[in-house]
Amino acid sequence: MTMHSSMTRCLAFITPLALHVVLCAAADDQPLAARLRPLIDAHQGRVAVAIEHLTGSQRFAHHADEVFPTASLIKFPVLVELYRQAEEGRVDLKSQVTLRAADKVPGSGILTLHFSDGATFALVDAARLMTAYSDNTATNLVLDRIGIASTGETMQSLGCPNTRLHSKVFRRDTSIDLERSKRFGIGSTTAAEMLLLLGKLERRELVSREASEAMLAHLKTCDDKYKFRRFLPDDAVLAYKTGSVDAVRTAAGILYTPDGPVALCVLTADNADHRWTRDNAGDLLCAEIAREVFVTFGGHTARP
Repeated sequence: MTMHSSMTRCLAFITPLALHVVLCAAADDQPLAARLRPLIDAHQGRVAVAIEHLTGSQRFAHHADEVFPTASLIKFPVLVELYRQAEEGRVDLKSQVTLRAADKVPGSGILTLHFSDGATFALVDAARLMTAYSDNTATNLVLDRIGIASTGETMQSLGCPNTRLHSKVFRRDTSIDLERSKRFGIGSTTAAEMLLLLGKLERRELVSREASEAMLAHLKTCDDKYKFRRFLPDDAVLAYKTGSVDAVRTAAGILYTPDGPVALCVLTADNADHRWTRDNAGDLLCAEIAREVFVTFGGHTARP
Protein backbone atom coordinates (compact mmCIF):
# COMPACT_ATOMS: atom_id res chain seq x y z
CA MET A 1 0.00 0.00 0.00
CA THR A 2 1.41 3.41 -0.94
CA MET A 3 1.82 6.18 1.61
CA HIS A 4 -0.75 8.25 -0.29
CA SER A 5 -3.41 5.53 -0.20
CA SER A 6 -2.66 4.81 3.45
CA MET A 7 -3.10 8.48 4.29
CA THR A 8 -6.37 8.57 2.33
CA ARG A 9 -7.77 5.56 4.23
CA CYS A 10 -6.74 7.05 7.57
CA LEU A 11 -8.35 10.39 6.79
CA ALA A 12 -11.60 8.64 5.96
CA PHE A 13 -12.02 7.88 9.66
CA ILE A 14 -11.20 11.39 10.91
CA THR A 15 -13.93 13.86 11.78
CA PRO A 16 -14.02 17.14 9.82
CA LEU A 17 -12.66 19.07 12.83
CA ALA A 18 -9.84 16.60 13.38
CA LEU A 19 -9.06 16.64 9.68
CA HIS A 20 -8.76 20.42 9.84
CA VAL A 21 -6.26 20.06 12.70
CA VAL A 22 -4.23 17.44 10.80
CA LEU A 23 -4.06 19.58 7.67
CA CYS A 24 -3.15 22.70 9.66
CA ALA A 25 -0.36 20.80 11.40
CA ALA A 26 0.97 19.65 8.04
CA ALA A 27 0.83 23.23 6.71
CA ASP A 28 2.74 24.49 9.75
CA ASP A 29 5.70 22.31 8.76
CA GLN A 30 6.09 24.03 5.40
CA PRO A 31 9.01 26.46 5.01
CA LEU A 32 7.94 30.08 4.98
CA ALA A 33 8.81 30.57 1.31
CA ALA A 34 6.63 27.62 0.28
CA ARG A 35 3.70 29.12 2.14
CA LEU A 36 4.14 32.63 0.75
CA ARG A 37 4.88 31.94 -2.91
CA PRO A 38 1.33 30.80 -3.83
CA LEU A 39 -0.15 33.90 -2.17
CA ILE A 40 2.21 36.23 -4.02
CA ASP A 41 1.81 34.45 -7.36
CA ALA A 42 -1.99 34.59 -7.14
CA HIS A 43 -2.13 38.35 -6.58
CA GLN A 44 -3.19 40.47 -9.54
CA GLY A 45 -0.72 43.29 -9.24
CA ARG A 46 2.93 43.95 -8.44
CA VAL A 47 4.20 42.68 -5.10
CA ALA A 48 7.33 43.14 -3.01
CA VAL A 49 7.86 41.32 0.28
CA ALA A 50 10.68 41.31 2.82
CA ILE A 51 10.67 39.37 6.09
CA GLU A 52 13.39 38.91 8.72
CA HIS A 53 13.39 37.18 12.07
CA LEU A 54 15.22 39.83 14.09
CA THR A 55 16.74 37.49 16.65
CA GLY A 56 17.28 34.54 14.31
CA SER A 57 18.52 33.86 10.82
CA GLN A 58 15.37 33.24 8.79
CA ARG A 59 14.65 35.65 5.96
CA PHE A 60 12.44 35.89 2.90
CA ALA A 61 12.61 38.39 0.04
CA HIS A 62 10.62 38.91 -3.14
CA HIS A 63 11.46 41.97 -5.29
CA ALA A 64 12.65 43.55 -2.03
CA ASP A 65 14.84 46.13 -3.79
CA GLU A 66 12.19 47.30 -6.25
CA VAL A 67 10.89 50.82 -5.65
CA PHE A 68 7.16 51.00 -4.86
CA PRO A 69 4.73 53.75 -3.90
CA THR A 70 4.15 53.94 -0.17
CA ALA A 71 0.77 55.64 0.21
CA SER A 72 0.52 56.46 3.95
CA LEU A 73 3.32 54.07 4.89
CA ILE A 74 5.65 57.04 4.31
CA LYS A 75 4.30 58.46 7.59
CA PHE A 76 6.61 56.05 9.43
CA PRO A 77 9.74 57.72 8.00
CA VAL A 78 8.11 61.10 8.70
CA LEU A 79 7.75 59.99 12.33
CA VAL A 80 11.44 59.07 12.37
CA GLU A 81 12.40 62.51 11.08
CA LEU A 82 10.17 64.25 13.61
CA TYR A 83 11.90 62.43 16.47
CA ARG A 84 15.32 63.06 14.96
CA GLN A 85 14.68 66.78 14.90
CA ALA A 86 13.25 66.66 18.42
CA GLU A 87 16.40 64.84 19.58
CA GLU A 88 18.52 67.64 18.11
CA GLY A 89 16.36 70.33 19.70
CA ARG A 90 15.11 71.67 16.37
CA VAL A 91 11.47 71.02 17.25
CA ASP A 92 9.68 70.74 20.58
CA LEU A 93 7.23 67.86 20.76
CA LYS A 94 5.32 69.67 23.49
CA SER A 95 4.91 72.86 21.46
CA GLN A 96 1.38 73.71 20.36
CA VAL A 97 0.03 73.57 16.82
CA THR A 98 -3.15 75.34 15.72
CA LEU A 99 -5.56 73.81 13.23
CA ARG A 100 -6.84 76.17 10.54
CA ALA A 101 -9.51 75.61 7.92
CA ALA A 102 -6.83 75.86 5.21
CA ASP A 103 -4.94 72.95 6.80
CA LYS A 104 -7.76 70.46 6.40
CA VAL A 105 -7.41 67.84 3.66
CA PRO A 106 -9.59 64.83 2.80
CA GLY A 107 -8.96 61.16 3.39
CA SER A 108 -8.06 59.23 6.51
CA GLY A 109 -8.06 60.70 9.98
CA ILE A 110 -10.29 62.60 12.38
CA LEU A 111 -9.09 66.23 12.41
CA THR A 112 -10.80 67.36 9.22
CA LEU A 113 -14.30 66.20 10.15
CA HIS A 114 -14.25 66.31 13.93
CA PHE A 115 -12.06 69.22 15.06
CA SER A 116 -12.98 72.90 14.90
CA ASP A 117 -10.88 75.57 13.24
CA GLY A 118 -8.61 77.09 15.85
CA ALA A 119 -8.20 73.88 17.86
CA THR A 120 -4.77 73.65 19.48
CA PHE A 121 -2.86 70.59 20.62
CA ALA A 122 0.72 69.43 21.13
CA LEU A 123 2.90 68.52 18.18
CA VAL A 124 3.34 65.04 19.66
CA ASP A 125 -0.46 64.65 19.54
CA ALA A 126 -0.38 65.40 15.81
CA ALA A 127 2.22 62.63 15.52
CA ARG A 128 -0.08 60.28 17.42
CA LEU A 129 -2.97 61.05 15.08
CA MET A 130 -0.70 60.65 12.03
CA THR A 131 0.37 57.19 13.19
CA ALA A 132 -2.68 55.71 14.90
CA TYR A 133 -5.34 56.98 12.48
CA SER A 134 -3.12 57.85 9.51
CA ASP A 135 -4.55 61.37 9.81
CA ASN A 136 -3.66 63.29 6.64
CA THR A 137 -4.27 66.73 8.13
CA ALA A 138 -2.16 65.88 11.19
CA THR A 139 0.62 64.68 8.87
CA ASN A 140 0.67 68.01 7.07
CA LEU A 141 0.81 69.86 10.40
CA VAL A 142 3.87 67.78 11.31
CA LEU A 143 5.43 68.54 7.93
CA ASP A 144 4.89 72.26 8.51
CA ARG A 145 7.31 71.92 11.43
CA ILE A 146 9.94 69.56 10.01
CA GLY A 147 9.84 70.43 6.29
CA ILE A 148 9.24 68.14 3.33
CA ALA A 149 12.78 67.51 2.07
CA SER A 150 14.25 66.58 5.46
CA THR A 151 12.66 63.11 5.61
CA GLY A 152 14.33 62.00 2.39
CA GLU A 153 17.67 63.49 3.45
CA THR A 154 17.61 61.57 6.71
CA MET A 155 16.56 58.35 4.98
CA GLN A 156 19.52 58.76 2.60
CA SER A 157 21.86 59.09 5.58
CA LEU A 158 20.40 55.90 7.08
CA GLY A 159 21.06 53.88 3.93
CA CYS A 160 17.53 54.17 2.53
CA PRO A 161 17.96 56.30 -0.63
CA ASN A 162 14.70 55.16 -2.21
CA THR A 163 12.60 56.09 0.81
CA ARG A 164 11.42 59.58 -0.03
CA LEU A 165 8.59 61.92 0.84
CA HIS A 166 7.57 63.98 -2.17
CA SER A 167 4.93 66.40 -0.90
CA LYS A 168 2.30 67.07 1.71
CA VAL A 169 -0.74 64.78 1.64
CA PHE A 170 -3.30 65.84 -0.97
CA ARG A 171 -1.09 68.83 -1.78
CA ARG A 172 0.68 68.02 -5.03
CA ASP A 173 1.41 71.75 -5.34
CA THR A 174 3.99 71.32 -2.55
CA SER A 175 5.93 68.59 -4.38
CA ILE A 176 9.72 68.76 -4.22
CA ASP A 177 10.02 66.21 -7.06
CA LEU A 178 7.09 66.43 -9.44
CA GLU A 179 8.17 63.51 -11.62
CA ARG A 180 8.40 61.17 -8.64
CA SER A 181 5.10 62.53 -7.34
CA LYS A 182 3.45 61.60 -10.62
CA ARG A 183 5.04 58.15 -10.58
CA PHE A 184 4.75 57.20 -6.90
CA GLY A 185 2.36 59.62 -5.25
CA ILE A 186 3.20 61.00 -1.81
CA GLY A 187 6.18 58.74 -1.20
CA SER A 188 8.32 55.81 -2.29
CA THR A 189 10.35 53.03 -0.68
CA THR A 190 11.53 49.45 -1.03
CA ALA A 191 10.66 46.49 1.17
CA ALA A 192 14.35 46.03 2.00
CA GLU A 193 14.69 49.63 3.18
CA MET A 194 11.63 49.30 5.38
CA LEU A 195 13.22 46.25 7.02
CA LEU A 196 16.43 48.16 7.61
CA LEU A 197 14.48 50.86 9.49
CA LEU A 198 12.45 48.32 11.44
CA GLY A 199 15.55 46.42 12.49
CA LYS A 200 17.12 49.61 13.82
CA LEU A 201 13.89 50.44 15.59
CA GLU A 202 13.66 47.08 17.36
CA ARG A 203 17.32 47.34 18.41
CA ARG A 204 16.51 50.85 19.76
CA GLU A 205 19.06 52.36 17.35
CA LEU A 206 16.70 54.58 15.35
CA VAL A 207 17.51 58.16 16.48
CA SER A 208 18.08 57.06 20.11
CA ARG A 209 16.89 54.46 22.60
CA GLU A 210 14.32 56.87 24.03
CA ALA A 211 13.10 57.97 20.61
CA SER A 212 12.87 54.35 19.44
CA GLU A 213 10.76 53.46 22.48
CA ALA A 214 8.44 56.40 21.76
CA MET A 215 8.10 55.50 18.07
CA LEU A 216 7.37 51.86 18.89
CA ALA A 217 4.62 53.04 21.24
CA HIS A 218 3.14 55.15 18.42
CA LEU A 219 3.25 52.27 15.92
CA LYS A 220 1.55 49.87 18.33
CA THR A 221 -1.57 52.07 18.18
CA CYS A 222 -2.13 51.72 14.40
CA ASP A 223 -5.86 51.09 13.93
CA ASP A 224 -5.75 49.39 10.49
CA LYS A 225 -7.42 46.02 11.11
CA TYR A 226 -7.70 44.90 7.49
CA LYS A 227 -4.02 44.26 6.74
CA PHE A 228 -1.52 42.65 9.13
CA ARG A 229 -3.86 42.39 12.11
CA ARG A 230 -6.86 40.88 10.31
CA PHE A 231 -6.28 37.15 10.94
CA LEU A 232 -4.21 37.42 14.13
CA PRO A 233 -5.44 36.76 17.66
CA ASP A 234 -6.63 39.80 19.59
CA ASP A 235 -3.64 39.72 21.90
CA ALA A 236 -1.02 39.62 19.13
CA VAL A 237 1.41 42.53 19.50
CA LEU A 238 2.21 44.56 16.40
CA ALA A 239 4.10 47.81 15.83
CA TYR A 240 3.22 48.82 12.28
CA LYS A 241 2.06 51.37 9.72
CA THR A 242 0.02 50.88 6.58
CA GLY A 243 -1.03 52.74 3.46
CA SER A 244 -3.89 52.63 0.98
CA VAL A 245 -4.83 54.34 -2.27
CA ASP A 246 -6.93 52.88 -5.07
CA ALA A 247 -4.31 50.64 -6.70
CA VAL A 248 -1.85 50.48 -3.80
CA ARG A 249 -1.91 48.64 -0.46
CA THR A 250 1.16 48.65 1.80
CA ALA A 251 2.10 47.58 5.31
CA ALA A 252 5.32 47.33 7.31
CA GLY A 253 6.04 46.62 10.93
CA ILE A 254 7.28 44.33 13.66
CA LEU A 255 5.21 41.29 14.63
CA TYR A 256 6.03 39.89 18.06
CA THR A 257 5.70 36.12 17.72
CA PRO A 258 6.28 33.37 20.32
CA ASP A 259 9.67 32.80 18.65
CA GLY A 260 10.67 36.47 18.77
CA PRO A 261 10.18 39.71 16.82
CA VAL A 262 9.80 39.48 13.05
CA ALA A 263 10.08 42.51 10.75
CA LEU A 264 7.91 42.31 7.67
CA CYS A 265 6.97 44.55 4.79
CA VAL A 266 4.43 43.96 2.04
CA LEU A 267 4.15 46.44 -0.82
CA THR A 268 1.58 46.13 -3.61
CA ALA A 269 0.94 48.37 -6.61
CA ASP A 270 -0.92 48.36 -9.92
CA ASN A 271 -3.53 46.19 -8.22
CA ALA A 272 -6.46 45.01 -10.29
CA ASP A 273 -8.70 45.37 -7.24
CA HIS A 274 -9.38 49.04 -6.48
CA ARG A 275 -12.34 48.44 -4.18
CA TRP A 276 -12.61 50.03 -0.75
CA THR A 277 -14.13 46.95 0.83
CA ARG A 278 -13.24 44.46 3.57
CA ASP A 279 -12.15 41.89 1.01
CA ASN A 280 -9.87 44.12 -1.07
CA ALA A 281 -7.23 41.82 -2.57
CA GLY A 282 -4.27 43.98 -1.56
CA ASP A 283 -5.43 44.17 2.04
CA LEU A 284 -6.05 40.43 2.09
CA LEU A 285 -2.57 39.68 0.76
CA CYS A 286 -1.01 41.73 3.57
CA ALA A 287 -3.20 39.91 6.09
CA GLU A 288 -2.48 36.45 4.72
CA ILE A 289 1.26 37.02 4.71
CA ALA A 290 1.17 38.25 8.32
CA ARG A 291 -0.83 35.15 9.28
CA GLU A 292 1.69 32.82 7.65
CA VAL A 293 4.57 34.61 9.36
CA PHE A 294 2.84 34.39 12.74
CA VAL A 295 2.11 30.67 12.39
CA THR A 296 5.60 29.92 11.06
CA PHE A 297 7.15 31.46 14.15
CA GLY A 298 5.06 29.64 16.70
CA GLY A 299 1.79 31.56 16.81
CA HIS A 300 -1.79 30.44 16.30
CA THR A 301 -4.40 32.43 14.47
CA ALA A 302 -7.83 32.86 15.95
CA ARG A 303 -9.87 34.56 13.21
CA PRO A 304 -11.33 33.02 10.05
